Amino acid sequence: MFLASGGLRHSLFGLPLVALAAAASAETAPERIEVEGEMVDSWCYFSGVMGGYEAVVGSAHHTCALWCAKGGIPVGLLADDGTIYLVLRLEGADPLAEPETLLTVASDRLAADGLHYQRDGVNYIVVENVVENLGITNHNHEDYGPVPGFAIPEPGQ
Repeated sequence: MFLASGGLRHSLFGLPLVALAAAASAETAPERIEVEGEMVDSWCYFSGVMGGYEAVVGSAHHTCALWCAKGGIPVGLLADDGTIYLVLRLEGADPLAEPETLLTVASDRLAADGLHYQRDGVNYIVVENVVENLGITNHNHEDYGPVPGFAIPEPGQ
């Protein structure tokens, strides 16, 4: 249905679309944040394929995190509050570059300053500045071994 108003035609159905478009823009507008946490392998963290959350972080998962990053699996920054930010770009790196830059910080604890985007409930970060890199501080391989037992498939699987 259209209504005439001052010679302009307006759709009654268009008003909700305008409101939705405004909400979508607000959701994707970047916000500058500083976040601290550990660089993690997002596939293993979210899928549980290599064990629970406590086992897919730190030194016990470092080698797998390197393999996944090299293979193109998105790297995440696990913030201290439990939020995962998928890293779209790391300080000074070309966003389309090979993942070697991300390999240098796999399993490291970082303080990062950057732009936070959120879309459809997923958090992303463009890291513009690594404020501090403490290296690998979560030495949980003492608890899980260099290759956690649960990461080795059972025979016949």
